[in-house]
Amino acid sequence: MSEPMREFHYRADDFQKVRSLLHKRSGISLSESKSQMVYSRLARRLRQLDLNSFTDYFGYLNQHEGEWQEFVNALTTNLTSFFRENHHFDALTSYLRHLPKRTAPVRIWCSAASTGEEPYSLAITAMEAFNSLHPPVQILASDIDTSVLDTAREGIYPFSRVEQLSDARKKTFFMRGTGTQAGLVRVRSELRELIEFQQINLLGQQWPIRPGLDIIFCRNVMIYFDKPTQQHLLTRMVKLLRQDGLFFAGHSESFVHATHLVRLIGHTVYRPVSHEGDPA
Repeated sequence: MSEPMREFHYRADDFQKVRSLLHKRSGISLSESKSQMVYSRLARRLRQLDLNSFTDYFGYLNQHEGEWQEFVNALTTNLTSFFRENHHFDALTSYLRHLPKRTAPVRIWCSAASTGEEPYSLAITAMEAFNSLHPPVQILASDIDTSVLDTAREGIYPFSRVEQLSDARKKTFFMRGTGTQAGLVRVRSELRELIEFQQINLLGQQWPIRPGLDIIFCRNVMIYFDKPTQQHLLTRMVKLLRQDGLFFAGHSESFVHATHLVRLIGHTVYRPVSHEGDPA
């Protein structure tokens, strides 16, 4: 089978170098099947930078520290939607409604915020569970990709993104655009006030997060890492959870290899195995 015609010369070792660099920078493991995706996404950067080859681009990376973020942004996948895997939000609602009364706010970490649909879904769930636009909830929404976080902070989406939501949710939590903003919706300011958006590289040595989290949403994230990295991340995350906290994983993720860390209590919903130093 002949190679496709390409604007830039692209060799197998170019792809392997990209895989190696991405893993080193972010911990993400690209499968062998992603070669064409890598070419199409990085070819865009070569055009934008007026470079002639992947070799030139690798040299550019070494000389411009800021380009590393563009490199990671280009190669990370951001598939998301409002209330994706809806059973998780039902489980969260039940958890919030059955919490013992306390003075401290409920703390939630959404570790792959993407363009914001997931953290805003969490905020909506909290408002509905507490029947208040100002629930006692704090949400940290993080991502490695700075460009999607910019979109998330704005909270502006095409109407098609919320079309599947109930009329009540659309009316309560979104504002329809008019004039030049027709066809767009914006999340209510009260939703944005519940969320702090922050760039966090999960492979970073330090996370700006103190222990005592009630909820961690880490869905469809682990699939991008190899098994040792998954084990490392899960160990770090579980240490941040309260003993009665919940860890939500993606539909294709399983932690049967980590029963010493978490136990399954629902459909891809986990609870930490008791560990020393847990908050009460």
